[in-house]
Amino acid sequence: MNQIIECVPNFSEGRDLSIIKQITDVIESVKGIRLLNVDPGYATNRTVVTFVGEPELVIEAAFKAIQRASELIDMRYHKGEHPRFGATDVCPLVPVSDITMEETVDYAHLLAKRVGNELNIPVYCYESAAFEEKRRSLASCRAGEYEGLAEKMKTTGWQPDFGPATFNPQSGATAIGARNFLIAYNINLNTTSVRLANSIAFDVREAGRIKREGDPITGKIVTDEHGEPIRIPGTLKKVRAIGWFIKEYGITQISMNLTDITTTSVHQAFDEVCERARDRGIRVTGSELIGIIPLQAMLDAGKYFLKKQHRSVGIPDCEIIKIAVKSLGLDDLAPFDPDKRIIEYLLENNDKKLIDMSLTEFVHETASESPAPGGGSVAAYVGAMGASLGTMVANLSSHKRGWDSRWEEFSEWAEKGKVICEELLKLVDKDTEAFNQIMEAFKLPKETTEEIAIRKNAVQLATKNAIDIPFRVMQLSYDSMEVIEVMAETGNPNSVTDAGVGALCASTAVSGAYLNVLVNASSYEDKETIKQLLDKAATLDLEAKNRCEKIQLLVRKKLKIKL
Repeated sequence: MNQIIECVPNFSEGRDLSIIKQITDVIESVKGIRLLNVDPGYATNRTVVTFVGEPELVIEAAFKAIQRASELIDMRYHKGEHPRFGATDVCPLVPVSDITMEETVDYAHLLAKRVGNELNIPVYCYESAAFEEKRRSLASCRAGEYEGLAEKMKTTGWQPDFGPATFNPQSGATAIGARNFLIAYNINLNTTSVRLANSIAFDVREAGRIKREGDPITGKIVTDEHGEPIRIPGTLKKVRAIGWFIKEYGITQISMNLTDITTTSVHQAFDEVCERARDRGIRVTGSELIGIIPLQAMLDAGKYFLKKQHRSVGIPDCEIIKIAVKSLGLDDLAPFDPDKRIIEYLLENNDKKLIDMSLTEFVHETASESPAPGGGSVAAYVGAMGASLGTMVANLSSHKRGWDSRWEEFSEWAEKGKVICEELLKLVDKDTEAFNQIMEAFKLPKETTEEIAIRKNAVQLATKNAIDIPFRVMQLSYDSMEVIEVMAETGNPNSVTDAGVGALCASTAVSGAYLNVLVNASSYEDKETIKQLLDKAATLDLEAKNRCEKIQLLVRKKLKIKL
């Protein structure tokens, strides 16, 4: 897997779409870069851009974007609701795949040095890329904003890390950093009072509020023995928040940065703001995601709200995401399209897969003259259908009238079945890909001794893959029989035959995949290595048949059919 990093530059322009387009055009001009999201805000006069790629390419695209922004945006005339101190205000790098934070920091420093030296823009390095502790905080680096930048740069200890220590009136300064995935998230309130919005923000943000005597707004500030203000911490860790008024919508928002969603999730932040707003007679009307979000964060939110309703979480991801969107009110101000806002969906290969076909298309493709998809892919598909039937019975059981106290029990079984089903669906395409890899290996040249050796090794590696995939189908299909058996025994009695059909599908998938293991193992030369796997496969096949028969007997007994 290639190293992948994400870059999320924030440009101080959110109103002139032609300027934004010119900046994103230079990002996309770098071959290998994928532009994921462009999110302009009129009131904030700020655009958040998200793109990903291999590190060297990301650095090149980021440099070009910062350069173009410095040519197009004049900070002397910039006005907006959001704190800012430069044309490219911030430019964080985020490790995404196969790369450490330490390596990402090195790339951030490389970019910062180039921006400072070649563009003469003062650069402050923040978060993990900071050279000293006081600069880890973006708020500290940006304190005073553009208007106070000239004086700040003259202050001892606040000279930029890279670039000239002189004020650049057109471009201001840029903060370049490396950080974990940050979610920019705004919560909408049914009030126009910025004071009330800020009070809620101070309640929840980690930094809290300054302690005062008497009145919390006008009272005398309480200090410690060193004369420093004492703070009352907020309720949410790893959260920054302020309140502001958005003229565009005529409401105030709690503008939040969730800097570690493993500590404070989106749904936790939403619910906490709801509670604090309610204390002040304010209602949360919805929320707004700025930029993109990881899939798991959306699934966690959807499951959280489903569990609060005592509903099963073992349903398809798309349904869980719908619950998350509606529960968080993410479509309150504008439509929310998961395909454009969830990072994993944006990174998906758009080539049409077998599992994206309709059932009719899949059948016709299988029946065509092409040797793939074949029995291996069909076995995986049949296994997925078996697992889905077991999952269906669990979901139906979870909300059966009179069984309300058992919803969690059946939800857990449904979720287990769903995970197996999703894995088997992936193997539908992987089996065909494995077959194609073998065919490609056989096409390699074999003229020289070296070419013969390379070709032989490639064939054997592809063959091993073509054995491992159907064996995985066997194992998963057999695992699904646990869910199916429990549902046949304790699930909704009206669906017992569905469990029976599920068992037949699972057993067929095990036996079908076993045939593929055998046929591919016959041409694998390292017999000693493969013997143990073949023994396991034979045992799985026999156990699946026995378990299927057990489930069929159970189903017929429930139906009171005399044997």
